[in-house]
Amino acid sequence: MVDSGSDHDDTEAAVARLKREGDTALAELFALHRQRLRRMVEMRLDNRVAGRVDPSDVLQEAFLDASRQLEGYLADVPMPPFLWLRFLTGQRLMATHRHHLGAQMRDAKREVPFDAAAGPQVHSESLSRHLAGRLTTPSRAVARMELQAQLQEVVEGMEPLDREILALRHFEELSNNEVAQELGISKAAASNRYMRALVRLSTLLADVSGLHPE
Repeated sequence: MVDSGSDHDDTEAAVARLKREGDTALAELFALHRQRLRRMVEMRLDNRVAGRVDPSDVLQEAFLDASRQLEGYLADVPMPPFLWLRFLTGQRLMATHRHHLGAQMRDAKREVPFDAAAGPQVHSESLSRHLAGRLTTPSRAVARMELQAQLQEVVEGMEPLDREILALRHFEELSNNEVAQELGISKAAASNRYMRALVRLSTLLADVSGLHPE
């Protein structure tokens, strides 16, 4: 079910255009959201295959998937267009992981997602790497590596859902409404959970040397 208000109007307009113009409208829609989709891939690409897989290749395959499935999507419209593209990108990323990792995907050392039915989850190593990137400059590469090691311990102390919400809101830049729909919770719950996650992260960061949690 799509959201109400302006989000609902935007969804209806996008869907109407997809119905009128087909692949032409789909290509423009994908281009509009490409950066957000790329951030998703970069956040969730397994470190063990990051050197072998270009996020652009994942996005290209996801676009082809969308083109093949467009008719079926328009027959039902189970979610807003952006979340549909995000879902397909996540499915393509999971397929990429299976192709490159195979049985290694069952590695017991990997974190267990909060919802096994969902798409690729953000891991503490990825979230800590992106946090370290925000908190240091490229010229401080050694300091960044040391900071990331500390941050990973902090992030691993958070609940998986809190890590997920921080990734969705803070790095992938989804709106609160989009997060609520993505996780299947109410908008109020998504907002409250995000604020709790920020407070929890700030509290944990207080013990990291050289950081100012604000």
